[in-house]
Amino acid sequence: MITFDQVRFAYQRQKTLFDNLNLHLSPGRIYGLLGKNGEGKSSLLRNIAGLLFPDQGEINVMGFKPSSRQAEFLQNVFYIPDEPYLPSSTVKKFSERFGQLYPNYDPSEFFEGITNLNVSSSERLDKMSYGQRKKVLIAFALACNTKVLLMDEPTNGLDIPSKIQFRKLVLSALNDEKIMVMATHQVRDLENIIDTVIILNENKVAIQTELETVAQYLSFDTVADIDDDSNSVLYSQPGPSGSKVVTRNVFGTETIIDLEQFFNAVVSSPTKMQHIFNQSPTGNDLNSYI
Repeated sequence: MITFDQVRFAYQRQKTLFDNLNLHLSPGRIYGLLGKNGEGKSSLLRNIAGLLFPDQGEINVMGFKPSSRQAEFLQNVFYIPDEPYLPSSTVKKFSERFGQLYPNYDPSEFFEGITNLNVSSSERLDKMSYGQRKKVLIAFALACNTKVLLMDEPTNGLDIPSKIQFRKLVLSALNDEKIMVMATHQVRDLENIIDTVIILNENKVAIQTELETVAQYLSFDTVADIDDDSNSVLYSQPGPSGSKVVTRNVFGTETIIDLEQFFNAVVSSPTKMQHIFNQSPTGNDLNSYI
């Protein structure tokens, strides 16, 4: 379990990224962390990993205070940065040297992972492209079998076949004790694997909800024309085949979630979206989702 209690964080001489931030993440879930540039997605992950420290408030990760960086905490948290920095060695040597730091590391799982991602164990890390290094670190992180796995833009640098393999590897690694958090701009790459979405906006969590709840309360469609007098459209974006629209799902019709459009709707009208998710059609309180 990961909790943020009234957390405030700011870089020196820069704007406050989080102020009175509250967050609760449970095991057995894959969280998608979304937000505009500068909203603090990477900083939030680094605070969880104990690489940055809050100015105020408390962060608790599996009963540990991340800033204390205790050995047992470090053995059960893995953070993949957007820019992976790896040593000058072969993939095999990297596995042998750094796998020892993680008690649950499974080398056979690692080598199976890099094989699926089309990486050779004899390749040198310092000679690899950005995408190949990202593949190695993803496979290694999953093989470490930590209870918390944090990924910053995990699909950056991956080609389409590798993104498919990435999704398969991630889903196969999830269990009831693991928490995965993925910060991304590549929303569509994660649509089929995350089950809970967190959207940061204006120094706070604008929305935290399960995707099945999104499908229950919102509809996603493409229409030829939008009635100017209609109050049902929460967000619209024109396109070559019509306008993509997000509306309230008043009839209980099941539609395919467009995560990118959901994000845009929340960021453009956060108060309206919070009201929808706080008030169900039957009047039930949904505060547990926000």
